[in-house]
Amino acid sequence: MLQPAGAGISDLRERFERPLVAIFAVVALVLLIACANVANLQLARGAARRREMSVRVALGASRWRLARQLLIESAVLATIGAALGLVFAAWASHALVAQISTSSARVALDLPLDWRVLAFTGATLVAAVVIFGIAPAFRAARVAPIDALKEHGPGAASRGAIGRSDVLGFRWSLGSSLVVGQIAVSLALVVAAGLLVRTFERLAAASLGFDRDRVLLVTLSTPSVPAPGRNALYHRLVAAAAAVPGVARAGGSINPPLVGRLNGDLVISRPGEAAAADAEAISQANFITPGWLAAYGTVVREGRDIDDRDTMATAQVILVNEAFVRRFAAGGTAVGTAFAVTARIPPSGDFALGTKTVVGVVGDAVYRSIREPARPTIYFPLAQRDDPLLFSDFFIAVRPVSGAPALLARSLTASLTEVNRELTLSFRPVADQVTASIAQDRLVAMLSGFFGALALLLAGLGLYGVTAYAVALRRAEIGIRMALGARPTGVVLLVLSRVSRLVAAGVLAGAAISLSASSFIASLLYGIEPRDPSTLIGAALTLAAIGGLAAWLPAYRASRVDPAEVLREG
Repeated sequence: MLQPAGAGISDLRERFERPLVAIFAVVALVLLIACANVANLQLARGAARRREMSVRVALGASRWRLARQLLIESAVLATIGAALGLVFAAWASHALVAQISTSSARVALDLPLDWRVLAFTGATLVAAVVIFGIAPAFRAARVAPIDALKEHGPGAASRGAIGRSDVLGFRWSLGSSLVVGQIAVSLALVVAAGLLVRTFERLAAASLGFDRDRVLLVTLSTPSVPAPGRNALYHRLVAAAAAVPGVARAGGSINPPLVGRLNGDLVISRPGEAAAADAEAISQANFITPGWLAAYGTVVREGRDIDDRDTMATAQVILVNEAFVRRFAAGGTAVGTAFAVTARIPPSGDFALGTKTVVGVVGDAVYRSIREPARPTIYFPLAQRDDPLLFSDFFIAVRPVSGAPALLARSLTASLTEVNRELTLSFRPVADQVTASIAQDRLVAMLSGFFGALALLLAGLGLYGVTAYAVALRRAEIGIRMALGARPTGVVLLVLSRVSRLVAAGVLAGAAISLSASSFIASLLYGIEPRDPSTLIGAALTLAAIGGLAAWLPAYRASRVDPAEVLREG
């Protein structure tokens, strides 16, 4: 099916498909933690309502009817949560689109809450209720009528519900398993979030090999100019840009970093020899004018830059980068070395470009992606190209004397249109290009950090709820201990020491999950190992601290119990 492409072809799907699949997995795990929290809540409520359920059974209610009531309660909770989630999603979708837009490249995406989104939300709702609501419902409905007679008085609920759900006594139970599972999954998510956030930080601070902050890139199109006349026109345009007041340096190129689209391979050989069929391909090349390297701030390490002496009437020259020297000059110097350069274009074959002499070596610079390691690159003087330029796009890099580069846009427009009034011009700071090139990493870091923090919050709330409920069940026992001489500090340590076993078990399980699953996000990382020990240790310490805080609050309240009041209640 044909689609209108007046605005060009978007690469958003290709760029964001893999990161968003990873974030989808993170969201699923956060949902798992939230459902485990609700299941623990339902288990606790079922234990607290044990006497009520027993009375209902004694009066003739079937266990299926009790379980159905509790399932309906779970469904109501899930429905309220889903409704709030849809409201949040409607706002968050616009915020996410804003994150992948830049000041000069706006992204317009329509993300409606259509029937597919609602159907998926409904299916998730049903699955969550069925998976995490059935066990608490049927567990709470498994009561005997005699329990209503055995359990009475203020401490009845405690005596009837301690049993297998006792966290303080560390008897393993379904509730304990859910808590450990929450902690384990939360640790894995926090580790993943830490790796992705650190990846974005390293990408944002990576050395590019050029100045990202003080360069303005002018993109111009000359479709009305015949191909044979474009080379000369481009040089006149560069000269006009360099003459604008406030411009320190200006230079033009066919294929600039980050935004260039030209593809094709070059191979080199000794002068007079044909390139071998298995010769290593050089995929990075550019045709530039004098002043281009200086405008970008790329340093000439050895030899000289391309200048006005390099014309069709002089010897053919090239510049190469340091990666080229390391690969093809065996660690020595490349300046003064001649190479036969061949364009290899399958299936058309090889096209000899002639013998070129290296006159300078420049620093390695980012070419297609910040993530890619430095690769061999060749820079050709545009003035020594004698074939018609079939492509109509050209790029002029401008460095201002001072101030923001974007301030030069108006004066550059006036100067360039004096040379040719049919030009189509657009201006974009190189800093915006760099920001756009790591937009997906920024989005992934932001989302993973948000969901990692949410996982920590949910795990802390889950542990707090289970501990608070267990302390409430043991209130009478704690009161007796304190009446017999136990100190408040001892009560706090008792609670914390036993809860710490759950946290330790969850951290160990989460560390195992993180180490085994680290390979799944390895392709999204940059400058950091998937099994980075500092990230894992930091996440474990953070989770342990949150777990300790969540357990300390109910433990502190337990230490403030009045023994006399508890004994009177008994």
